[in-house]
Amino acid sequence: MDLGLRGRKAIVCAASRGLGRAAAFSLAREGAAVTLIARTEETLARTAEDLRRETDMPVRAVAADVNTDAGREAALAACPEPDILVNNPGVRQVPGDFRTWPKEEWQRWLDVHFLSSVQFIQAVVPGMCARKFGRIVNMSVSFIKFPQVGFAHSHAARLALSGAVASMVRELIAHNVTINTVCPGLFDTDALHTNLHGHAQRGNTTYEAIVEDRLKTCPAGRFADPSECGDLIAYICSAQAGFMTGQNIVNDGGVYQGLF
Repeated sequence: MDLGLRGRKAIVCAASRGLGRAAAFSLAREGAAVTLIARTEETLARTAEDLRRETDMPVRAVAADVNTDAGREAALAACPEPDILVNNPGVRQVPGDFRTWPKEEWQRWLDVHFLSSVQFIQAVVPGMCARKFGRIVNMSVSFIKFPQVGFAHSHAARLALSGAVASMVRELIAHNVTINTVCPGLFDTDALHTNLHGHAQRGNTTYEAIVEDRLKTCPAGRFADPSECGDLIAYICSAQAGFMTGQNIVNDGGVYQGLF
């Protein structure tokens, strides 16, 4: 299936590994010229080289933190007129006790999971509207549908972003600009296994026991492959998917649980 992305330009954030990397590969396979953004230069360079070798597409790599003004400016300097933006803050959080968090802790996560994405959207939508094509995908987590104890700061910020874009798309869709939020569940990534090791330590149990427990929650009985999320993102960004806007799409264990 031709998704109509050949010649499109994409910025993919947190693209050096995990689901960001998978999104970059899926978009490049469809013919998009991809600009990769990530903080770790060495990992980013390896991903860029792998992407060039596998897809034979032009790839740019920018070592920057998109949660800062300077990082977003660096990304846009490398790709001034993106047709596609995959917003992905790429910051992991650990659980804590909301009773002890000062205002600064709440503000930090609002900056990472809400304001940084909103400011990136504000920067790219004027050009997208003028060109009559734009696809924005915000990477979230399935836990915003199923809140977890200890993550009130992250939940609040991610839900704020979903609410904000639900309003934005009502005026952008007339210009063929869509915004979708992808809420991945348990994917077989470094981030997942780091989190599972952390859960095992905090729960005084083994990593293997935590994995067995988590697999029971996956409809497919396995952790999903990152490429499944990457391909979903590529489809959302396609020319044919202009009707898909303002939806939350949950992928857990390889099973697409539906549109909300």
